[in-house]
Amino acid sequence: MILYIGTTRDGSNAPTALASRLKRETSFHWTGQQVLPRMPWMTPEASAPIESVDRALRVVRLLGEHAAGLSLDELARRADIPKSSLHRTLAALRYGGFATQASDSGRYLLGTEVLRVAFAFHEQLDLRALLHPLLVRLRDETTETVHMAVLDDGDVVYLDKQESSHAVKLSSSIGGRNPAHATGVGKALLAWTYPTDDLIRQWVSEHAPLARRTEHTIIDGAGLLDELTRIREQGYALDMEESERGVRCVALPIFYGLATPSAAISVSAPRDRLSSTVIERTIPLMRRVVRELVSG
Repeated sequence: MILYIGTTRDGSNAPTALASRLKRETSFHWTGQQVLPRMPWMTPEASAPIESVDRALRVVRLLGEHAAGLSLDELARRADIPKSSLHRTLAALRYGGFATQASDSGRYLLGTEVLRVAFAFHEQLDLRALLHPLLVRLRDETTETVHMAVLDDGDVVYLDKQESSHAVKLSSSIGGRNPAHATGVGKALLAWTYPTDDLIRQWVSEHAPLARRTEHTIIDGAGLLDELTRIREQGYALDMEESERGVRCVALPIFYGLATPSAAISVSAPRDRLSSTVIERTIPLMRRVVRELVSG
């Protein structure tokens, strides 16, 4: 994925001198609206050795950001591509199914081949291999136990675990299961997999009665609705001794191009090592590492 480094506030073109300098002297390039990292096939010179590939990727990226489509003029301006070259790029993308043109408005949209490739990739993801470096990095930076889990009906299944360097170890294991509603990773997954109250109520009814793991476990539907709403608003989930007495965790969902999370990760530790103050420091650290290793 591409990390957007900056945009103009009014959406206008960058000054010619800045655009020229970016192309010539830095590791970024100007698309006409955004400063993007220079891709691996580019050189420090003004143009890429495979210019047609660069243009096609810019067009696909722009179409992906505009669900209502873009006109030829809009594409040419935003992608900073001459119309004559843009015609050839769009023809190639349309031939491959990666772009299409609306018959009524003439606007260009992403083609269905993009979705087919994306979903095929998603279905074949080796999440453990893909996210293992993330877990190792978080374990090293926090010195606490890090888990990666996926949702399986009413449970979470742990696909990977990096053990803390501390003497006290947690009882979880790779392949182990826990009730989703009682864990940080489970609540992070539930919050975005079932994003409406009606869907959550249906999930609760299908898995009632919800197991009480500790005195802190949320076992009623109304309480879980409130908790998941709060998780979506704040962007992370907490397990405050809800699955195991004396153990806390903070969890984040991991998305790979879909509206529902592919997995969730958590940093877990005994209560005395994961105080509210430590949690406040851990959340931005986790977000930074996820952004660098997953979204960057």
